[in-house]
Amino acid sequence: MPTSKASSFQPLAGVRVLSLALNLPGPAALLRCRAMGATCVKLEPPAGDPMAHYNKTAYAALHEGVAVRTADLKTEAGRQQLHAELAQTDVLLTSFRPSALAKLKLDWAALQERHPRLSQLAIVGAPGARAEEPGHDLTYLAESGLVTGTELPPTLFADMGGALLASEAVLQATLHARSAAGVNGLYLEVALNASADWLALPRTWGLTQPTGAVGGAHAGYRVYRCADGRVAVAALEPHFAARLCEAAGVSPPDMMAPATHTALAAWLATRTRAELDAMSRERDVPLLTLAG
Repeated sequence: MPTSKASSFQPLAGVRVLSLALNLPGPAALLRCRAMGATCVKLEPPAGDPMAHYNKTAYAALHEGVAVRTADLKTEAGRQQLHAELAQTDVLLTSFRPSALAKLKLDWAALQERHPRLSQLAIVGAPGARAEEPGHDLTYLAESGLVTGTELPPTLFADMGGALLASEAVLQATLHARSAAGVNGLYLEVALNASADWLALPRTWGLTQPTGAVGGAHAGYRVYRCADGRVAVAALEPHFAARLCEAAGVSPPDMMAPATHTALAAWLATRTRAELDAMSRERDVPLLTLAG
């Protein structure tokens, strides 16, 4: 979370963002925008946001401070309500497929004609012609090589990464509007599979592959079993690795050698979490003990 000093800077103060986006990426982007000072409004369909039904806690956290209103965009009254909101909005946030936006007459050409200064940020699953393809966080992560077994990823990386890219795009639209060129709004697209590709770059470069230093090949950057749980060891730099190996009685500390892995695993398995926490403080070794 941002520090109090950082959060006092409000680059989106005076900016009004209207969202039609449901589920996670759009509301998470709105959460970031609100933290940067934007006035955030959301129009939901009569049935509400699905998130409100399957996780009320997440929904409440994502919409704190957001003015949530109901509008049925399939009706003329709902569309009039929307355009009244758009007349006083700087950035529209959507997460519909392009065909759905066209049916609602909310495609970019129609919006530009009616609200020329409005910017639109469209969150899609995949860019360009692929924007009509169905998908979710899991399929985007799988496409990017971030699903390596049958276990589900521990969080929704593509959705949350996409939310960050979306809030970044709102900043871009705001800078454009404040510039001399900002007579007309911008159309910006954020693809969730592109956010997964961005998060996957370290793996693409080989850093987190099994042969990479932070993928398991370096003995000082791994998760080991200890006597009463686990320990995440991040002794990557040579001075940290040397201190860890000195504590474990491993010499010389060749961190890429299988023998070093074996020796450290054997030593850590005999130490309790309390002992390892104490060693970390005394020797200035980066590690974190974990239950289970």
